[in-house]
Amino acid sequence: MVRSAVRGWVKSAVKLTNKTVLITGANSGLGYETALDLAKREARIIIACRDANKANAAKSEIEIATGSQKIITKSLDLASFDSIRTFAKDINQTETRLDILVNNAGVMKLPQGMTSDGFEMHFGVNHLGPFLLTNLLLDLITKNGNGRIVNLSSIAHLLGVLHWNDLNWRNKEYSPMGAYNASKLMNVLFTKELSRRVQGTGVTVNAVHPGVVRTNLNRTGGQDKSVYGRLTDFVFNQQLFTRDQKHGAQTSIYCAIAPELDGITGKYFSDCRRMFTKWPTTGKKNCERLWELSEELTELKTKQTSNTRTATNS
Repeated sequence: MVRSAVRGWVKSAVKLTNKTVLITGANSGLGYETALDLAKREARIIIACRDANKANAAKSEIEIATGSQKIITKSLDLASFDSIRTFAKDINQTETRLDILVNNAGVMKLPQGMTSDGFEMHFGVNHLGPFLLTNLLLDLITKNGNGRIVNLSSIAHLLGVLHWNDLNWRNKEYSPMGAYNASKLMNVLFTKELSRRVQGTGVTVNAVHPGVVRTNLNRTGGQDKSVYGRLTDFVFNQQLFTRDQKHGAQTSIYCAIAPELDGITGKYFSDCRRMFTKWPTTGKKNCERLWELSEELTELKTKQTSNTRTATNS
């Protein structure tokens, strides 16, 4: 089979006509470039982000660049479970299919802060938000039997450490890069566990490292004054070590469209190639532990049970 990518660049002319793609944070950066590419492939694109003005501006730019009239925008704040639930309810009620979900949006190196639900920002936005969103949309994704889920992780997951008794960083010195690295490790654990749980549905789930990319995520640089934090600031400021946003989006695009990835699931990709993850940290035991904890913290089971009882009694 001919590969869809060469040297980290997608070369395939695969079309996504009649397919619907949802991309979080598609108003800028990697998400925008992913949306632009998939719109050229004739997909229907749902841009999901917090800022309606930025989302509409991105929509207009993509429409002008591609001629597509199949771009819509929706409001979504991954730092709020209420926003995620409202968004997912809207999507489930208004969309008849969802073929590709790209969990692209995230935060990096933020000063210590909490989501509206009381979770450390990297933990909440980079993991718990996408975890809840994906689960709430899972029935729609599995509906057509061949959906794809792409989770943006990072090579930084290799340095991630999960302090299971303090994932909110309340009882230890806060590290912006440490919190980010941990959240990227969670993305890999989530990907592996979800791939096991949707086995037999035809849905595939893969994680990607986009490379060290010059994006808006780096605007908060300088918050981490540790040696490691200063080193990452230096790397992000050197064009020699970084890539532009279009290049950075290639692996997400590859995992979303490559025919040779049909049936390939629970893997981690970089430069459009399968790579290895941190072992044994990403073993089954930790994947299951994070899943069960995330279900509890997002009240996923409680809400689903409640909704089922309401529907049964109505």
